[in-house]
Amino acid sequence: MRRITRRTFATAAVGAASALLATGTGSASGAPRRELRGMWLATVANLDWPTSAKLRPAEQQRELRALFDTAVARRLNTVFFQVRPTADALWPSPYEPWAQYLTGQQGRDPGWDPLGFAVREAHGRGLELHAWFNPYRVANHTDPGRLTPDHPARRHPRWVLPYGGKLYYNPGLPEVRSFVQDAMLDAVRRYPVDGVHFDDYFYPYPVAGQRFDDDAAFDEYGSGFANRAAWRRDNIDRLVYEMAGKLRDGNERAGRQVRFGVSPFAVWRNHGTDPQGSRTQAGVQTYDDLYADTRRWVREGWLDYIVPQVYWPLGSTPADYAELVPWWARTVDGTGVDLYIGEALYKAGDAQPAAWKNPAELSRHLTFARGYPQVGGHVYFSAKEVVRDRAGAMARVVRDHYGSTARP
Repeated sequence: MRRITRRTFATAAVGAASALLATGTGSASGAPRRELRGMWLATVANLDWPTSAKLRPAEQQRELRALFDTAVARRLNTVFFQVRPTADALWPSPYEPWAQYLTGQQGRDPGWDPLGFAVREAHGRGLELHAWFNPYRVANHTDPGRLTPDHPARRHPRWVLPYGGKLYYNPGLPEVRSFVQDAMLDAVRRYPVDGVHFDDYFYPYPVAGQRFDDDAAFDEYGSGFANRAAWRRDNIDRLVYEMAGKLRDGNERAGRQVRFGVSPFAVWRNHGTDPQGSRTQAGVQTYDDLYADTRRWVREGWLDYIVPQVYWPLGSTPADYAELVPWWARTVDGTGVDLYIGEALYKAGDAQPAAWKNPAELSRHLTFARGYPQVGGHVYFSAKEVVRDRAGAMARVVRDHYGSTARP
């Protein structure tokens, strides 16, 4: 797989200008600074929206408008909207059923088009909207009989594996990889979304005492690899590389720019495992446990941006914010891949570790990150926390850092 060059000379020139603007509140001409300020808006399990699958369409629309209004009030400029939470869709997809989180029943037509509505409402407020996809999660249970009768996972039972109380598409099958790409790209073709966004789930997070049983796929496709781990990483590399290429080709045909990004767990590898890794002691390493070589995707230029979820406070022993931000800044440096930092707003106010009790902790994160010109912004998890702001941490961020609007 070759390196993908996703930047033109003109884009590089814009990036250089953006870096200059990022050092202050704006240019001499008064133009707003460039800085991505985002929030993740999760739909799986009705985490952020809609608050209930029993709400009528008009009520769900009011809730969504209110979330976008709050983003504008907080001077954010980007929403990462989860449109494919569990191998289903928040638009009329020809590939997968309607998401159950809209009506309470998977496959039931909600009577309106949430993704189309969201794009219009976001753009009408000057917000970018990135379509957030989970590539391989099929269900938060292990019973295929609970899926719609025409669900791809039921029509192709070979594609699906149970693990950790959930169902997953098997990343080791080429036909699965092709299918999930087509299912996601359907949204890009239909709607003027500003980005395609993957979250941190590739191979599932490890569950103690359980085994992801992909023996049959490994026997069929893994003979050219040194071990199963290398084969699994190659499967995920191909997903990312191929998606990047298809988006690039689609952009060229359509004459528009849909950006591609990933928000991984922030620890690629611990330094104790690999000298190139971060000086952390995290219990999960994306390279070894999720088979996601996030560092390679950046160094090879397969992404437009990366949003590592740096969900630890400054000074944390297992993984220090002050270690991971510089590590990622070094990783993206010179690659043309933009770096935004994922922030754990949902932890603000927690008693442990003690740093989260301080409502100024997140503001301190932005102050620290401002010392690294590679950092182009921050994304907050999640939308409902941006609204309720139980510890006042978001208000503190806005007061200290978002005194004026910014362009993403």
